[in-house]
Amino acid sequence: MEEINKIITVKKGNRDYPESLSALEDAPETLYCIGNISLMKKTCIAVVGSRKCTEYGKQTAMNIGKTAAQNGIVTVSGMAKGIDSFAHIGALRNGGETIAVLGCGPDVCYPASNRSLYENIKEKGLIVSEIEPGKAPMPYMFPRRNRIVSGLSQAVVVAEAGTGSGALITAELAASQGREVFSVPGNISSFCSLGSNKLLMDGARPIAVIDDIFTELGIPLKSTPEEMETLGRDEAMVFEIVKANGETTVDFLCRKLQKDAFYINGIVGVLEIKGLVTYSFGKIFVAKF
Repeated sequence: MEEINKIITVKKGNRDYPESLSALEDAPETLYCIGNISLMKKTCIAVVGSRKCTEYGKQTAMNIGKTAAQNGIVTVSGMAKGIDSFAHIGALRNGGETIAVLGCGPDVCYPASNRSLYENIKEKGLIVSEIEPGKAPMPYMFPRRNRIVSGLSQAVVVAEAGTGSGALITAELAASQGREVFSVPGNISSFCSLGSNKLLMDGARPIAVIDDIFTELGIPLKSTPEEMETLGRDEAMVFEIVKANGETTVDFLCRKLQKDAFYINGIVGVLEIKGLVTYSFGKIFVAKF
């Protein structure tokens, strides 16, 4: 237990200090870390979003963390409630590695409700902060920590964000740092997606399926056919129809399965999140593994 809680101080210029951060104009002089500091030098992607998220946002964040884990990529986020937490959980549940960048001392769990996740990350990943140990969080600390989240990462993915989300600050910082910024298209009727959809209008890269993130970054992915094992009866039927036809439409699926469009759209959405199909311009295709 003592080893797990050990705080490691990494100063700028030290061999353990990540090059991705040292290149920043406002790089932190000191990082206070608990866990595996070597993760900061691995290929990382950041997943960020709103604290209040929908089930769609939750599943998207978890599946990005999962895909990263399955391919040896480190998931970086801020351990806040909502999207941040689900991204960390998605990585950890699939045997992956994750970095939590805090807006308080590394030995302070915030929010307190994330104690179990915090302990899990300390043991299996890395806690990082530029804030001295023992320091409680203050509002000004969170926007500053966001530059570390993006600075450690090759790209930043906004899984779901409203207009006031701090994730938009992270996306802006990422762009200024020369990082790729991706945004997941969301429901145009949902306040939870207004910010992430606005990012797409402003030039962020859209994601049709989870694999797009890694493909755009030139990161080869392992095939993940095990997703098929988790499909329900109707999900499997829809997938088989799409696969047999090469491409199809919601109308065709409605007629084929005698279901309404609302139901079919829900199934297609699940298959998209699992990375099995792509839905674009009214056409549904099998995603490339």
